[in-house]
Amino acid sequence: MSRIVLGVTGGVAAYKAVMLASRLRQSGHDVDVVLTPAAEAFVTGLSFSSVSGRRAYTNSDLFSAEGQIVHVELAHAADLVVVAPASADFLAKAAHGIADGLLATILLATPAKVLLAPAMEAEMWGNPATQRAVAQLRTDGRIVLEPESGHLASGRSGIGRMPAPEVIEQWILRTLRPPVLAGLRVLVTGGPTREYIDPVRFISNPSTGRMGIAVAEAARDAGADVTLVIGPTELAAAPGIQKVEVTSAAEMLDAVKTRFSEADAFIATAAVADLRPEARSLAKVKKADLQMQLAMERTVDILAWAGSVRQQRQVLVGFAAETGNLAAEARRKLHEKHCDLVVGNDVGEPGAGFAAETNRCLFVTADGERQVGPASKREVGEEIIAFVADRLRQR
Repeated sequence: MSRIVLGVTGGVAAYKAVMLASRLRQSGHDVDVVLTPAAEAFVTGLSFSSVSGRRAYTNSDLFSAEGQIVHVELAHAADLVVVAPASADFLAKAAHGIADGLLATILLATPAKVLLAPAMEAEMWGNPATQRAVAQLRTDGRIVLEPESGHLASGRSGIGRMPAPEVIEQWILRTLRPPVLAGLRVLVTGGPTREYIDPVRFISNPSTGRMGIAVAEAARDAGADVTLVIGPTELAAAPGIQKVEVTSAAEMLDAVKTRFSEADAFIATAAVADLRPEARSLAKVKKADLQMQLAMERTVDILAWAGSVRQQRQVLVGFAAETGNLAAEARRKLHEKHCDLVVGNDVGEPGAGFAAETNRCLFVTADGERQVGPASKREVGEEIIAFVADRLRQR
């Protein structure tokens, strides 16, 4: 199994880290715990050594009596460094490379992935300084989990609770998975398109791009070289993904055509407009002159185009957003557009479809159908990537 360095910073949530260390050891991992001075005010090294079966380190171990450089040894032995809880103070220091203790120096010295699970008061999490630190850490390739909403140490409620140990454990297991798509290229489309009538009016849909981003991040974490072609969205993709921003269906098609031949897999999650005005007015059309019926024309079907030119080695995944006859429509799209998989979801169901953080899907392939979810869109994305990896191994 893997060797994990578990860093613990100050905060009431530090007691949860004892449970996390215990769970990781029970799963067969070697866990080296590193406590900051603030953490020692809440928990003891003895608690961690009791559940991990290994000694717990503190700042007093920064330089050992035997001349060992402890932070370098731990940093290079680790397959993953986890900080849980990660206080606002520690996030700020880590973002700026301040190495004022054993745990901070390990973060600077390790070649391993780093996962941080923040825990703090809601106002501290929402503070611009903390958000700048989180953004910088993510830009640097660190995995920063979103804190949960709930009861906080102050007695107030809000966003700032450290995720439960079992949730963090799942993230750890996910991060440690072998890179099944290493060396492969994945092209993803996401979000809506906008087809402008005039400078202030357009035809679009409620897609936020959340599903496309989730798929792209899952592909990245599986080791793929990922390009995400995405329509207008307020959401940001995590680091490690090449993001190509487009507006219209025509722009998305052009971006896909430029990159499609080099892709090993194409996953089309985007909600592309089917129609656009035949002519776009360069000036705002006055309300009195606005026709009740616009002359419209079809946009090019990007997934159908991809299916018509795909190579045998490529894996093609499409989405079918429906409000009825889900299985039949998904299977029709599977055959007509030459897909390997069509992910159907009923956008009329609660907790599924546009803007929702979760999804409930029907995976349709030539071999059959299976339900996926209810699950987070990230989990659905991982199911899609697992399918893609399996198909690519067969080719």
